[in-house]
Order: sequence, then C-alpha cells, then structure tokens
Amino acid sequence: MMRKEGPRRVCELKLLQKYGASNVPRYTSYPTAPHFSNQVSADDYKQWLGELSPSDALSLYLHVPFCEELCWYCGCAAQVARKYGPVSEYARVMEREIETVSHYLAKPGPVRHLHWGGGSPNRLNASDFFSLMSLLRRHFEFSDDAELAIEIDPRTLDDSQIDAYARSGINRASLGLQDFTPKVQASINRLQPFELVADRVSALRHAGVSNLNFDLMYGLPYQTTDDAEKSVSLALSLEPSRIAVFGYAHVPWMRKHQKLIPETALPGTARRREQAHAMSECIRAAGYVQIGLDHFARPDDSMARAAAAGTLRRNFQGYTTDDAVALIGFGVSSIGYLPNGYIQNVPDTRLYEQSVRESGLAVSRGLSLTQDDRLRRTLIEKLMCNDTVDVAETCADYAIPVEDVLSDADSLGEMERDGLLTWDGSRIEITPEGRPYVRVVAALFDAFLASGKARHSGAV
Repeated sequence: MMRKEGPRRVCELKLLQKYGASNVPRYTSYPTAPHFSNQVSADDYKQWLGELSPSDALSLYLHVPFCEELCWYCGCAAQVARKYGPVSEYARVMEREIETVSHYLAKPGPVRHLHWGGGSPNRLNASDFFSLMSLLRRHFEFSDDAELAIEIDPRTLDDSQIDAYARSGINRASLGLQDFTPKVQASINRLQPFELVADRVSALRHAGVSNLNFDLMYGLPYQTTDDAEKSVSLALSLEPSRIAVFGYAHVPWMRKHQKLIPETALPGTARRREQAHAMSECIRAAGYVQIGLDHFARPDDSMARAAAAGTLRRNFQGYTTDDAVALIGFGVSSIGYLPNGYIQNVPDTRLYEQSVRESGLAVSRGLSLTQDDRLRRTLIEKLMCNDTVDVAETCADYAIPVEDVLSDADSLGEMERDGLLTWDGSRIEITPEGRPYVRVVAALFDAFLASGKARHSGAV
C-alpha cells in the first residue's frame, strides 16, 4: 500500500515528479558505451596493451553470453544455448583470445581483480571453467589477495561447478535473485524458489566460497512494495556480504525480448521510488552500510571499508574496490579500459568467434580519451561514489577551467534550490534527499548526453 503522506513525503513526491523520469546513464563508464566508435581498432588495442607497464595492476573481465533460457527483464548481452556444444566451442575461442592478448603485453602486471559476467557464466561446465582459469593463471600473475568473482544463476548451479570454482580460487560469487514472488517470477520468465537458492548458498559456503553478493530488483512487472520488502527479508536471512538493489530498466528498443513484458504491469515512477526506498530501509535496518546509489555491504566488507576511506570506484560491474590501471575484457561484447581509452569486442557471437579464429582479437569499436574526458569521468565517478566532489580542485588537477566543464550553472543552482545538493562555488555535496538523483547531478558534466546517440532509462 502507499505510504502515508506528510511534509517530507510531499517534498519527495515533488522531487520525483521533477527528476525521477530524467533519462540519464548509469555511469558505469564515461564516456558511456553508446558513444564508442569504429575509429578505435585492433591495432590501437595492440599498441595500448604494449604500453602497459609491468607494475600496472590489472583487472580481467570474462563474458559468457549463454543462458539455458532467457529472462525477459535482462538487459545484458545474452543468448539461449540449450545444447552445450556451442558453449564448449566458445570456451576454445576465448582461450585463443586470452593467449593473443597476453602476447601483446610486454609483461603483464599483477591481476588484482577478476570477474566472470554474462549471460550466465555457470553455463560453462566445470571442466571448461577450470581449463580457462588454469590458462589465465599461466599467462597472468595473480596477487595473493586478488578478488576472483563470478556471477551465478542459482537455478543451474551444480556441485561439480562449485568444486571447480573453489579449486580455481574463486572467492566471491554474485547470485541473481531479483524477487521471490511467484507471480513476479513468472512474469519475467525466471522461476526460482527460495529453497533452491538457500541450498545453493549453503553449498557454496561449504566449498569455501563465502563472500556472497545478492542482486535484487524493483520496478518489475506486477511487483508491489510488499513483494519487494518480503524478498529483501528472505535474502537477508541468508546473510550475504553485499546486496545490490537495481531498478528494472525497460528498454525494449535495445532488448527486443523485453516486449514480452506488458508495460501496463510495470510500476510507475512513484511506485518504483517507493519500492527502492522500502528495500533500502530494510537492508540498512539489518546493519548494512549503503554504498553509493544502489549497493549495500556489511560494515566489515572490503566495499564498506573502501567507501569509508574514499577509495570506492565505479566500473562496468557497478561499484567496486577495483583500483587497477587497466581492465582487460575477454569474450563477445566485453569492454576493456586502458589508460588510453576504451575497447569493445564485437557484440555478435558468431562474428566474435570468426574474428578471434582469424586474428586472435575481435575489437569492433572503442574511444580514445582526451584530457577533458578524463576530467569529466573523474568528476562523475566521485559524485557517484562519494556523493561529493570539489569541482575547482579536480579541474585544477587537470589544468582545465571550471567553466569549461560546468557550463550549465543554472541547472546546478536550480538543483540546489530544490534541495538535491549544496554548492559553495567549489564543492558539490549531494544531500540525503538528492541521493536517489545523483545520476541527474552527474549528468551536468556529461558532454555527450545531448548528442542524441543514446536512449537511457529513467533516473529512478
């Protein structure tokens, strides 16, 4: 049911009506991926790899696009593979890409983070996963305290895979839970009983994979605030290390399968905000620390410590403790970051495999960073991670005048009058009321947003 309205509630509704439907990026990178172009090529990537120093810390990302069935809410680069043959063949192609990339690195620096994403990385069977991890260890040096993480669909996770993860050194797993309400699960084609999840969580912990992240969602079809709160309570009963609460992004112009979700069943902006608020209140009441916009962690978790120390970062996996100089992506559609810029592989699996077989790489586009890009990225990341940034000080670090990156001072002043932030002419601080709209504030520094090259979901 709708929460009782008081003066604070009325203020929240006014902010929601004004800013909640703003179409802005999630800012897991800047510039964002829609602005990459084919002006960056495989030759650029080879050069950028060769310029990395042996002392530069690395992060690795491996993308497995396959799922046994498609979840209709999914906004990721994923495809259905009911038979295992194509998955095994894909693993062989990834091995070739890993070997090629390592060849162009003069001497790889230490790997501090590794992340398997998808799709469903556990679509790989135990043998192929262990083989890929063994190959990575032969070509890269892993730090003793490296975080090795994998995203998991608990519905298809078997004991042999869990054993392979433990033997490979995986020490963090992220489980997609979304919502435990049967009607909501049916509407997004993801039937996933709580009892199944609890069993797989127990098996992971028994094998030694004890750092567990849970992903929950609001704004799903037929989802009520009570549904969202009950799902949070069930998730909390399993005592995860971290919880992420994401808003469902309905972007059927990008993900055609989302057209299977009736738009009339989706909560409106006010209801979405209510769900997000209720979920965050439940999680904080359980003793978790809120991290940035949508993450929560136990106070002793490394992410909570990074947030307290002001060293939290943001990349394509969301909020992270990863401070590596370079992120190297493997697999179809994967995105990498190097000091010179961004690199993205081709998004089509068939073309990815063909390109890697022919040349060892599958670069399709990217973006070479300018000093202005780097400054704006820093400003946006600090706002997203710390809720504050000293604009004048950061601009001075890059030797760029404030007025060159903050041309929309009128909007900044309006946001201050509306209570989203405070601004003393140098430092922006996001208020508690403005925290849900930090992406809207960050967009003030986005030089690409008005170019019309991308459509984004709402801010809430």
